[in-house]
Amino acid sequence: MLDETKKGSDSVLRKMVSRASKATIKGSIFYGVYFVLSQYMAPIFTLVPSFKPMIEAFVITYVVLLVAGELTRGTVFQHFLSMAKALFVVGYLMFSMGSGVFNLSMGTVNIAVDLRLILTLTVLLSLVGVAKAVLEAVNYMNEKAEPLAL
Repeated sequence: MLDETKKGSDSVLRKMVSRASKATIKGSIFYGVYFVLSQYMAPIFTLVPSFKPMIEAFVITYVVLLVAGELTRGTVFQHFLSMAKALFVVGYLMFSMGSGVFNLSMGTVNIAVDLRLILTLTVLLSLVGVAKAVLEAVNYMNEKAEPLAL
């Protein structure tokens, strides 16, 4: 009896370590990609100084939701965090981009950039992510309610 509980606790510990290592790897890769891309975006950060803190806040929040979702893999919370991540992207884009049209004045030159199409496509793709997370949560709860009879 004691051996069975030890094997069970070893299995749980092994799963937790596996989840933690996957979460660490995924978070590190995502942040590494941001770090490399931020080196190339340095000229944009000098032109628009408020852009860097905005991007950093997005990356930090997204990485936290990514890591939390990976740590809760195999539970219903994974699906809720996946939905929260997709809704966060929608909300952050809507908040940060506003109408999607940006005006930049540089001396006597005015530059207008229209990003409404990109904003619309990104929001729609994120809403597809929300729908996917909802359907996965429903499927997970359905599988828990009715286990397969073999």
